[in-house]
Amino acid sequence: MEKRRLGKSNLYVSTLGLGCMSLGTDEKKATEIVHKALEFGVNYFDTADLYDYGVNEKIVGQALQPVRDKVIIATKAGNRWEDGQTGWVWDASKSYIKEAAKKSLKRLGTDYIDLFQLHGGTMEDRIEEVIEAFEELKDEGYIRYYGISSIRPTVIQEYAKRSNIVSVMMQYSILDRRPEEEVNPLLQHRGIHIVARGVLAKGLLSDALLSKASNAVKENGYLHYSYNELKEILSTLKKKLARDRTMTAVSLQYVLANPVVASCVTGASSIEQLKENVAAVQSQPLTSEELQFIKDLTKSDGYTQHRIHP
Repeated sequence: MEKRRLGKSNLYVSTLGLGCMSLGTDEKKATEIVHKALEFGVNYFDTADLYDYGVNEKIVGQALQPVRDKVIIATKAGNRWEDGQTGWVWDASKSYIKEAAKKSLKRLGTDYIDLFQLHGGTMEDRIEEVIEAFEELKDEGYIRYYGISSIRPTVIQEYAKRSNIVSVMMQYSILDRRPEEEVNPLLQHRGIHIVARGVLAKGLLSDALLSKASNAVKENGYLHYSYNELKEILSTLKKKLARDRTMTAVSLQYVLANPVVASCVTGASSIEQLKENVAAVQSQPLTSEELQFIKDLTKSDGYTQHRIHP
């Protein structure tokens, strides 16, 4: 599987990353999926302390222990479980980030985290303090590199300007092209890469298409699209571009055609689903004409909140 350099780091990540949140808590089944991903050439595994109250990190760390030096483990911090685990609160304090990193290391059963990410971020955070926490963790050898997971352009801009982040995990898909206008040029200029999530738009851009639509989507549409618009666009995409390939392939290849994208992180709750995603990233890239067709068909509306102002 193709590997791309992540920002200015020396991490080379597989174009398909395994989003571990969907693995569940059945250790045997989850481990089988992780091991099958390794067989397919996936080397990038994304988890977080929030997933299943930290159980996800334990399962992923255990499954990857035999090949620890050959894989890239990414995890996140910033969402703090309340007592009783009934909910979580945002905590971007330096002390909590450093504490969270050490707890993640213990659960993962490793001495270092390859990519440690802030699991969100707001302009109200003490950003310099957050950066200090990451830099200290790096100097102390607990983490190799750090990034953020955010869809707020203003927050992304601040970290891009003031820190040494190598990546931004953000939602990006054919149906969510918001990053293209505002965020991508900034990241490209700074040598920072995107780790794309939500590439299949909650299944709408998979081969299941609208059969995956929730009641909320049927009533309110998806982002800038009404349900009727979705029906028309998805039908056209399938008819024009998915005759000799899957819709999943079209969707992943669109995102991977963007030079700012290092990896598409997708979940897999079964080996069959994993196989489909692997086949999609290894399929023929879209031509320039096909890419333009998608852009002409879909909306490039920017963000409505947290905009970067000149």
